[in-house]
Amino acid sequence: MTTTKPLQVIDADGSANGYDPGLSEDELLRCYRAMLQVRAFDKICLNLQRSGRIGFSIPNKGIEATQVGAASALKRTDWLFPSYRDFGMALYHDVPPVEMMHNMFGNAKDSAKGRQMPVHFSFVDPIHFYSISSPIGTHLPHAVGAAFAMKERGEDNVALVSFGDGGTSSIGFHSGMNFAGVWKVPVVFLCQNNQWAISCPSSEQTASESYAAKGVAYGVPGVVVDGNDLLAVRKHVLEAVDRARAGEGPTIIEAKTFRLGGHSTSDDPSRYVPKEELEEWTKKDPIPRFEKYLAGCGIWTPETGEKMMKEAEDECAAAAREAQEVPRPGLETIFSDVYADVPAHIRRQGEEAFDLARRKGDAAAGEGEFPL
Repeated sequence: MTTTKPLQVIDADGSANGYDPGLSEDELLRCYRAMLQVRAFDKICLNLQRSGRIGFSIPNKGIEATQVGAASALKRTDWLFPSYRDFGMALYHDVPPVEMMHNMFGNAKDSAKGRQMPVHFSFVDPIHFYSISSPIGTHLPHAVGAAFAMKERGEDNVALVSFGDGGTSSIGFHSGMNFAGVWKVPVVFLCQNNQWAISCPSSEQTASESYAAKGVAYGVPGVVVDGNDLLAVRKHVLEAVDRARAGEGPTIIEAKTFRLGGHSTSDDPSRYVPKEELEEWTKKDPIPRFEKYLAGCGIWTPETGEKMMKEAEDECAAAAREAQEVPRPGLETIFSDVYADVPAHIRRQGEEAFDLARRKGDAAAGEGEFPL
């Protein structure tokens, strides 16, 4: 069964129609704080890119409720297979902003040792956060494979894989959905339908009634949810996670939302997004909407919001300053973490690289000795 009308919990005025998410005040504020961290991290990364201090970033503005709502439904033992527009999933699970900034600068403390583009995070603690990949859809089969392993091992874990509307046109989407349906593995497919795949609108991306409806052909139930409603996203991801843990197989969730910035910092959305559409979705900004809900719960005031936003901006700014001062990865990291024993031909290349660096006056090459 697939629903096509976006399901809501929080109305535009902040009321939740009697729905109780079962979250404490601290847990609700944790969700709110994570959304503010996303917006602060986003803003600082844009400024860093525009000033030439990092090469690239992916705007997340407008998608925060989908990211954080989904992440809040997972246990720390679960696995996240994120898209490149999922800052909130890492931040909600207490990945320190400075660890993310190390990747943005590609410095020596970057978990990928500078081998990935900015925004391509990967963490094993405090949650399993699978390495982000630029090609769309390639991580869906990976998530299904991991979920299959969980099932075979008898683990009580779930894999959640997040992707954009454009990702549904990839072969990885077909392969992942097909095998997930056949094997009934514990995986949740989260389609962030932000209306635009770079410059391609959803109306030109698919002829289906919804992206969630695509699950029918694979025997995978689907649901469409208001992606700017944090509690609605959380509610339906929780339901999908419970199904998966109970051995009932995968679910596809389409979260209807909108990116209020470009596809990346290399993109000018004003060239293709109609001004009226942007204005309409700006009025649906998920953060003010959640603030209204929190105010109705008696735990938010404008002063609270200003204080928490400043804390988020200060933390992310400090993270950027710290990461900027970390030196670049050592030359040997080009060759490390691949082989347990470095093959002779790789060793020769390493020795030649260090010798060249030494002759060119690169202090990082030391005496020109290859250290591996």
